[in-house]
Amino acid sequence: MSGEVEARLRAAGIELPDAPAPAANYVPYVISGNQVFVSGQVPWAGGERGHIGRLGEDLSVEQGQAAAKVVALNIIAQVKAACGGDLDRVARCVKLGGFVNCTPDFKEHPQVINGASDLMVEVFGDAGRHARFAVGAAALPFNVAVEIDAVFELN
Repeated sequence: MSGEVEARLRAAGIELPDAPAPAANYVPYVISGNQVFVSGQVPWAGGERGHIGRLGEDLSVEQGQAAAKVVALNIIAQVKAACGGDLDRVARCVKLGGFVNCTPDFKEHPQVINGASDLMVEVFGDAGRHARFAVGAAALPFNVAVEIDAVFELN
């Protein structure tokens, strides 16, 4: 289906990836009532893990933001799958939970996860504004820079 959200994606030159398959024994999303709970997503791009390393050691804040944007695209792809392809069913991005693979002294977690938050607003407009957390982690699966989960409300 092609609606307002798809038009925003096209205007921004954004092409959504296919929704990534789970990496273990879980499902990529669960619909409960009018909410979609998206499992933690990592920076898969083109079937490959990207943005490997720790912030404050291997990667800059800007590289972390780029990783968070890739993760946000994967989240949106999962939501699109949950909506049967119709992203206009999204009433709101309710919450993002961001984990940043970083050194103990790294303090810029919010700036890193802004890469995902900014994309949600760009794609969904005011409905993309959300509650959020951004915390550091000593390690993440596959040594990726960020992992983000999400909750969306559907119409």
